[in-house]
Amino acid sequence: MALREAEAIWMDGALVPWGEARVHVLSHALHYGTAVLEGTRTHDTPDGPAVFRLDAHLDRLYRSARIIGLDIPYAPAELRAATLETVAANGHSSCYIRHLVHRGYGEMGVAARGCPVTVSIATWEWEALLGEGVRLMTSSWRRNDPAVVPTSAKATGPYLNSVLAKAEALDAGFDEAVLLNAAGYVSECTAANVFTVRDGVLSTPPSSAGALEGITQDTVERLGADLGLPVLRRDLLRADLYTADEMFLCGTAAGIVPVRSVDNRELGGPGPVTAKLIDVYDAAVHGRDDRYRHWLTPAGPR
Repeated sequence: MALREAEAIWMDGALVPWGEARVHVLSHALHYGTAVLEGTRTHDTPDGPAVFRLDAHLDRLYRSARIIGLDIPYAPAELRAATLETVAANGHSSCYIRHLVHRGYGEMGVAARGCPVTVSIATWEWEALLGEGVRLMTSSWRRNDPAVVPTSAKATGPYLNSVLAKAEALDAGFDEAVLLNAAGYVSECTAANVFTVRDGVLSTPPSSAGALEGITQDTVERLGADLGLPVLRRDLLRADLYTADEMFLCGTAAGIVPVRSVDNRELGGPGPVTAKLIDVYDAAVHGRDDRYRHWLTPAGPR
């Protein structure tokens, strides 16, 4: 999907024109994957644009940085203000937000701790990535082992795992891949968490299976609980996907997306539980449900 360029990107304390937001070819992160990122969304609401769960995303950014040994040279309040400044400067009513913290240019080598840490915030208009229903395949690639690669950090290096699995799925004619971990349990998709619905119970893999602790995953769990649905984080086998009454994926970039089939086993369209969660999630992110207004951070005048 082509990127829709905006006017400016925030880099290390200042807004710069989109085309001038550059890094050196010898930046450490480009060679060794020493970067962490966040994906957040701004949605149009009756009161103007608002960022959904901004503080939760920034909290995870700082946790990820600590895990891989990056010191972010800005306080959370500074990045919060910079995020809102960038959204407003680009005039978005709704957009995707990409926070990136990476080791820059200074020296080469795996242990180049002396490289400066660069922080950027970009925003652009981006539709939901997976459409209204997806066909999944189980990837031959296994999810990174948390004991080898810190899957609890949203870091750039481990995303090569997702890139390979996504390419395999697309080449085989599917929309998305689901990855199992080394023990054969379901982990997650390439950039989204997995939920099954069976007998009215929501289940999603835990972080111990290699799944990222998703902000949207947490949101769905809270919305489900408010709807009176039992919600579990538990290990899932491949067969659990085949025998689910319903299945959906969720993530900031995708929203909540029904799964139509897994490995050519049909699940049908969105079931009643998935459809209800899509409705309440849409109301929450667009400010139509007062119960979840605390998740919204205004991002400028309408």
